[in-house]
Formats: sequence, structure tokens, C-alpha cells
Amino acid sequence: MLLSIIFLAIIVTRSAKRKKLGLAFTILTIAVTVFYVLLTRLGLLMPLSELPSVLCLNSCTSEKPVHSSLDDEELLNDRRSLLEILGENIARDRISILVEKSKYRLTVFYDLQPVKSYPIVLGTNPIGDKLAEGDRKTPEGIYRIRSLYPHPNWSKFIWLDYPTSQSWREHFQAKLTGKLNWLSTIGGEIGIHGVPSQKDSLINERSNWTWGCISLKNRDVDDIYQFVGDGTVVEILP
Repeated sequence: MLLSIIFLAIIVTRSAKRKKLGLAFTILTIAVTVFYVLLTRLGLLMPLSELPSVLCLNSCTSEKPVHSSLDDEELLNDRRSLLEILGENIARDRISILVEKSKYRLTVFYDLQPVKSYPIVLGTNPIGDKLAEGDRKTPEGIYRIRSLYPHPNWSKFIWLDYPTSQSWREHFQAKLTGKLNWLSTIGGEIGIHGVPSQKDSLINERSNWTWGCISLKNRDVDDIYQFVGDGTVVEILP
């Protein structure tokens, strides 16, 4: 009888310990998850879904260039609208965009053939790739449009999917090499948009005024807006 009681006590004790360990593990998991989500929202860590790509668990090859750079400095078909050039009945999934920062030029392509160019300006610190929030640089690389919406101050906003996995890799590399402080955040809300009302002079004078976005005259961003959509490729060259 005594042995049975002792044996039962041992089982109950072990069960209680397992429950305590299970509870402690659950609390720890919740705490780590909440902390990770907080760091993600602060821009210090990438979303969990992008972690394999950032750590190169899937693949670490950069996307290949999409467009061929235009040879000259001229603006292609600058006196004609996209609607005049392309018409209405086109496949919008064949539209793509090339931004050449050094030439202050954005070109719309159809079937990878250039059809129309527009003058642009950039972030106030235009030279080099964007690495962190607040550096005022316009990012370089291959992006896709994630959303489009009217903007109360700049006519339209074409929102790009910065930061990508490649952006995160470059961000952490800059921290490892000392170019960035470890508390620097990566930033976001990068897009293509217009200018404040009656401020086309910002484009004419090549006055880089944004925090990293690409800015066009309002009539030009309106012209592009009707031909692009979610997923449209936007390649940005130095």
C-alpha cells in the first residue's frame, strides 16, 4: 500500500513538473512572438515569411536586369500620351517601368520595348542605393507595384514593394560593416508620385525634394497610373 502511494506521488509530481514546463514554454513562445512582431513593425526585422529568402535558405541570387538601358539622354515620345501611343486595348501585364536615376528619366516599356519617357526627380540624397529609413536615397533594384491610390497632395501614389528580401540583405550587410547603426530601421512607403500643386518647376529644375520616392509632374503620373497595376515590374538603375 505504501509503495503504491509513493509511486502515485511520483507520477503526480512529474505530471505537475511537465505542466509547469509546458506553461513556461507557451509563455516564452508568446513573448518571443510578440517581441518579433514588435521589431518587425519598428522596421528592425523582416516579416517572418521573408526570413528564408533573407537568410538565403531558398536562394540568394539577385534578380537579373529586365530592361535594356536607353542609349541617349532624350525623352522618348515626350509630346504624346501613353493612350495615344498604346491605345486602350492592350495587355497591362506587359507593361513595365525602367527608372534611370543618373539620367533623371522614367521610361514605360511594353513587351520590353520602350514606348514613352518622362522627366523625374528623386530623394534629396540621390546618389547610391537606399539602405535605411531617413537616408533620403531612392532605392535601386527590381521592385513590383503593391498598390495604387489617389494622393491628396501629389495627385497619385504608385506604391512599390520596398523593402524586398534583397533590400533586407543589403540593410543587414551595411550594419555588419559599420555603415549603419544597429538601431537603424529599413523604412518603407517608397513609391512613384506627383508634385504639390503648381510645382512642376521641381521637375523642370531637377530639384530632388522627396524622402526617397520618384516624383513626376502630376499630368505624367496621371498618364502612367491608368496603365499599371499590382505586380507591374519597376526596375531602378543607378
